[in-house]
Amino acid sequence: MLFSPACSFVLLFLLNIVDSGRILSKINRRFRDLQAQRHKEFFLTLVASKSNSLQHVKEGWIHQPLDHFNRQNVKTFTQRFFVNEAYWQRPDGPVFLFIGGEGPIYNFDVLAGHHVDMAKEHRALLLSVEHRFYGDSINPDGLKTENLADLSSQQALADLAAFHQYISQSFNLSSRNTWISFGGSYSGSLSAWFRGKFPNLVYGAVASSAPVKAKLDFAEYSNVVGLGLMNEAVGGSEKCLAKVREAFVLVEAMLLDGNFTKVAGDFGCCQTPKSPDDQMELMQNLADIIMGSVQYNEEGVLMSIKELCGVMTKTSHNATQEAEMEAYNRLVKLSQMYHSNSDESCLDISHEKTVKELKDVSHKNRRRAERQWTYQTCTEFGFCTTHTHTQIITQISLLLYIKPSFLLLL
Repeated sequence: MLFSPACSFVLLFLLNIVDSGRILSKINRRFRDLQAQRHKEFFLTLVASKSNSLQHVKEGWIHQPLDHFNRQNVKTFTQRFFVNEAYWQRPDGPVFLFIGGEGPIYNFDVLAGHHVDMAKEHRALLLSVEHRFYGDSINPDGLKTENLADLSSQQALADLAAFHQYISQSFNLSSRNTWISFGGSYSGSLSAWFRGKFPNLVYGAVASSAPVKAKLDFAEYSNVVGLGLMNEAVGGSEKCLAKVREAFVLVEAMLLDGNFTKVAGDFGCCQTPKSPDDQMELMQNLADIIMGSVQYNEEGVLMSIKELCGVMTKTSHNATQEAEMEAYNRLVKLSQMYHSNSDESCLDISHEKTVKELKDVSHKNRRRAERQWTYQTCTEFGFCTTHTHTQIITQISLLLYIKPSFLLLL
């Protein structure tokens, strides 16, 4: 096996399963950075305590076929994985496999988390394997659209089956070693699909927050956000959701009336949203502030649901004309609160810039995933975040959201 000591201390937090605007992507990265700091502290604690677990973590690579279903294609790529033998009871202990999703894996995927706690209890061998075309496991031919044809969940499941065989041979495993797979979001779906497709290889699967059915109209995500805003247990209310809805209706009314300069000034936009594409970017990024607050709530990344709803429902004693725009002004306030905690001088709503970034086929930044994930959602899953039942955004925005983003990759 090609092993080297693991030295990274950043824990990957799985990217949001749905397509998002730039703000939610930045909030995701902010959360990962916060997690990285926490896990750095945990790492230093392990070092200070001279924990043996670090000594048992190793990094490895396996050569995988680029196309498992075409024997005439002999091209391969190297797939990255981590192993932690610290808790394993040889030779018959179980195997816990943490499946990577749409991003890189790190050694903390076999050092921290609920699956690691369970591994200690059940004396399991811990594994984590990176998804093809993400992190360091990228096709050497790059990320050009024609080369992305081998990026699919079916190929990824075949990778897992081949990885199972490779590890079984390397560690002399047998049928006595029970395999359990773990994952969350997209990797949670892979965990469930792996168990369903190869029940002879995996005894059980943990699939946290996993959308196991491909859906073009993925309104469920927005519905959950709406339910979060109404949940009184976390500081939400029906009034809060109503005010958020009203605010977006007012923003769209402003745009339909041609008040582009005022909207740009109110929300601190880098560009004036005159084109429908830039208006789409604006609406998506404003929605991201709401979605990010619900998604991470009290993690310290953004404002909590309680704080958000406090802003949106605060009683105002303004004049009638001002009161009519109260919800709009509250959304402006939320945007200002977001910017006060960011290093951005203005809100970038250039759709042209988004397209340019998606067309970038380089893969020097291993954390990058937007291009690959856009390809997967457009060719396999859909997962378009529309807004129907407990909608946050109105139907005018919906018409802007459902443009065929696959064309952005070309």
